[in-house]
Amino acid sequence: MNARLDRGAPRSFSSKGQVVELGIYTFGDIVADPHTGNKPTYIERTRQLMDMAKLADDAGLDVIGVGEHHGLGFVNSATATLISGMAAATKRIRFSSASTLLSTADPVRTFQEFSMADLVSGGRVEIIFGRGAFNDNFPLFGFDMKDYDALFAEKLELFELLNSNERVTWSGKFRAPLHNAEIAPRPHQARLPVSIGALSQGSVARAARSGYPLVIPVLGGSIEGYADIAAYYRAVWAQCGRRQEDAKVSLFSHFHVTETAEETQQDFYPYYSGYMRRMFRGPIPAATYAHMLSPAGTFVGGSVQQVVDKISMLKEATGAQRYVGQIDVGAPRFSTTAKGIELLATKVAEQLR
Repeated sequence: MNARLDRGAPRSFSSKGQVVELGIYTFGDIVADPHTGNKPTYIERTRQLMDMAKLADDAGLDVIGVGEHHGLGFVNSATATLISGMAAATKRIRFSSASTLLSTADPVRTFQEFSMADLVSGGRVEIIFGRGAFNDNFPLFGFDMKDYDALFAEKLELFELLNSNERVTWSGKFRAPLHNAEIAPRPHQARLPVSIGALSQGSVARAARSGYPLVIPVLGGSIEGYADIAAYYRAVWAQCGRRQEDAKVSLFSHFHVTETAEETQQDFYPYYSGYMRRMFRGPIPAATYAHMLSPAGTFVGGSVQQVVDKISMLKEATGAQRYVGQIDVGAPRFSTTAKGIELLATKVAEQLR
């Protein structure tokens, strides 16, 4: 390549010091209702996602994330498009991808799409670049999984140049070169805020060395394990000569909050078990689900107090400044999702802030 990243300044997301930012995210998953066997249509799920954004905005949450998947079991594969629609229907909430699969995307087109969404929103858009939970995007877009890391590194470097310059000259291995190319439109913000979603040591180190905020997907394992990831990120960050207070960490996890613990333990179990069937190759064992909800587990769910305690434990362990929960995981009834948004924005937020 004939260009290099400026690795000096941190590329941080919006922060409010020690105050925990709270938000929700969604993949728009299409899951059959365990009681009726009916699946929501793509039209119904899209309307629900739009309504979720408006509810979260009205309730005072800080951010809503939109995940990207490319299978028939999910409604969203065009994140910037959905964010633009949500932005036009809201006033103040920030938006983030959750995450954008950069390895199989074109950085130029990705920059254009998210810049346009940022203009529609009036400067409320962020991007998380990550690998994603599935790999169906690689064959779909004609890429080889063996090139995953090289693709990600090259495209991340190009995106940084696009984000910083109106004209770009660049060459690489996986994309046609650019010769004094005009990069438009420019976003409403001076630059699009970018974070890196990562769990592996190599990816975490790359985020720290390049000055990006880290997004940790909390999916199974132990709280201590995620504490180790955050500590390693900050250690590499400090080795690069940066101030510790500029190292930003956010957490994304499955999430469900109800008035009582029993509602999550009993009513939500069939929905979550259906969603996780692929991973468990069948229903989640009841004992496993109980452990996930326990103080030793990493699933953020249960009563308001249980959720407050779990988020507090995760924040204490990782030093995270932002927590974002997958509010509609398992596609429960929309009334349940709406109630969860209300509880997170009021009773949970009241204690965490």
